[in-house]
Amino acid sequence: QVQLVESGGGLVQPGGSLGLSCAASGLTFSTYSMSWYRQAPGKERELVAAITSVGGSTNYADSVKGRFTISRDNAKNTVYLQMNSLKPEDTAVYHCNARRGRTGYWGQGTQVTVSS
Repeated sequence: QVQLVESGGGLVQPGGSLGLSCAASGLTFSTYSMSWYRQAPGKERELVAAITSVGGSTNYADSVKGRFTISRDNAKNTVYLQMNSLKPEDTAVYHCNARRGRTGYWGQGTQVTVSS
């Protein structure tokens, strides 16, 4: 059974930082591209950042470029999202996604709230 478990969310002030983790099990992690998505209340889920299976290539939403960094550790079956210079508009539930071809899996998400 595939599981993706996110952690690291919480409440942070504007300008602060948070680091998210997504631990995967039940799949051959190193063969999956990994992504972080977010969904704010009343909005559609949007792609935040993605990284290829061996970590050689990344891409980011324009809204987070220069502030967020996605990385992965295939030995630990974990993908990370380091978020710096957080803004109130970054408030959302953050989900990780594993994808290989047409097969995809989602985690339950972790809440990130940016507020003073």
